[in-house]
Amino acid sequence: MQDAKEEIRSRLAIEDVIGEYVHLKRAGRNFKGLSPFNDEKTPSFFVSPDKSIWHDFSSNKGGDIFSFVMAVEGLDFRQALEHLARKAGVDLSMYQSSRSGELAKKKERLFTINELTTRYYQQSLVKNQHALDYVNRQRRLSKAIIGRFRIGYAPTDGKALTSFLIKRGYTKKDLVEVGLTNRFGGDLFRGRMMVPLMGSTGQVVGFTGRIIIDDPSAPKYLNTPQTLLYDKSRHVFGLSQAKEAIRTNDYAVIVEGNMDVISSHQANVCQTVATAGTAITEHHLKALKRLSGTVRLAFDGDKAGLAATERAVPIAQSVGLDLAIITMPSGIKDPDELVQQDVQLWCQAINQAETAIDWLLKQYSQREDVTTAIGKRAFTTAALEIIRSLKDPVEQEHYLAIIARQTNTSLDTLKLKLKNNTQVSISAHLKKVINKDFEISDTTFVYQDNLLAVGLIDSATHDLFESLDKNLFKDETRQMVVLYIANHIGQTLQDIPKELQKYDTYIKILLLKAEARYADWSAQDRYFEAARLVRRIITEHKRQQKIILTEELRAAEEIDDDTKAFTIRQQLNELIKEIKHGER
Repeated sequence: MQDAKEEIRSRLAIEDVIGEYVHLKRAGRNFKGLSPFNDEKTPSFFVSPDKSIWHDFSSNKGGDIFSFVMAVEGLDFRQALEHLARKAGVDLSMYQSSRSGELAKKKERLFTINELTTRYYQQSLVKNQHALDYVNRQRRLSKAIIGRFRIGYAPTDGKALTSFLIKRGYTKKDLVEVGLTNRFGGDLFRGRMMVPLMGSTGQVVGFTGRIIIDDPSAPKYLNTPQTLLYDKSRHVFGLSQAKEAIRTNDYAVIVEGNMDVISSHQANVCQTVATAGTAITEHHLKALKRLSGTVRLAFDGDKAGLAATERAVPIAQSVGLDLAIITMPSGIKDPDELVQQDVQLWCQAINQAETAIDWLLKQYSQREDVTTAIGKRAFTTAALEIIRSLKDPVEQEHYLAIIARQTNTSLDTLKLKLKNNTQVSISAHLKKVINKDFEISDTTFVYQDNLLAVGLIDSATHDLFESLDKNLFKDETRQMVVLYIANHIGQTLQDIPKELQKYDTYIKILLLKAEARYADWSAQDRYFEAARLVRRIITEHKRQQKIILTEELRAAEEIDDDTKAFTIRQQLNELIKEIKHGER
């Protein structure tokens, strides 16, 4: 069922699953909230979208979405898997051992076809001067950007690609399943500039084709239909090329068309992506939210673009994204046109993006005559519906003051209207945690985990690990991490190494713990903390030895073995001295 687990993980954002039980607030790249397992007042529960991991500091428990659902619902793994599969819309029968291998092989086969097709289109572009002129001169794309987005050309011959792939051993059924043929069995894409659609890892999941010679009877753009690999409601174009820039800039720019993305990347605004047209979905925004909590939206300035922008605002709020709206200069239709005219104007438009709430209030005020009672009622009703969704009372107060000025209405009147429209409390939306009897880990593990977390992110503490006995740690998992750190002195963990991949989830929890607790500490404070934890672990180990020796002494005294009892007493006395010394 590993494939089923990965498919479910890819479809469900961990912060959304946990957010049904815990009210989460963003804390840097992570989220935090009150532990669902005890009545605490200070948030100690953390969720990492990047690592798809949660950790509860109050119980020293953590894991992935499956372990969380098992914990809060009191389910076993199979029940949790079925619960999350229903939520994600995953058919588990497709992943039964007999069919799972078939599905994986089919996906691999379709990916291979798409890769071959991409190379075929790239070669076709090089061989066709007319297509090259269009790409280089008319679209003004550089050689570097053509290579980065793997742009190609689909020949006008309606059987060219089909014949090529069939000669390679693929069947007509394969080509239908991957979405490359039309209803007559010929090539779907003909006479078009071809842009591969890539998943977040860079694998080609489909294609979009832009017609080169305008033909009123043919669509300007043609996309791969829904397939096993491509789902337009989830696919974010350019994400594989943009994700590092999104992380670096801490915001993503969403545009309407694929050419807007390509032009923007050529202008070195590489944090730009696109959805399939204007149909933004939660899935699109959740994929971006894993990289940054901020999105700037730049849809076309036509009626459809404005309507789509308005629809995107509540979706972004429900997902928990900070959304800003980019307005194109007068007379400019889209980012591609603006980039061609002046790259600096595109950058300026991005930098001058206004918050979604400000943009929406401006739209509402332009539609209603706020000098009339009816206009004021319509405007305030629409505006307060947006204000109600804001979580921060200071932010609410800010916008209420703006609405009051615009409508010449008192702040108290607006607050009364806001209050009278019944607002369901946050807690009422949260699902009940069924399994409240959640086992808290042995506190010894907390000290051990904290030490290992520091060691993974701070190489200055590694001298403390060089002579550290791995047997002080209670299980194989922790012992292997100690050994890894001791064998890699001076190195911090960036990606999970081969030696520790068996303990992937535990390592991710340690990294989340380190990020949440120790990332902002000074190097000196981290070192002192690590030294304190080492002493505590050694002392705890000696206390356990004391318990064992006390039991052995009692047994020796019961059988009147004075020699053994004398030796044990000596060992106990020495151990007690060491424990007292360690507690100073």
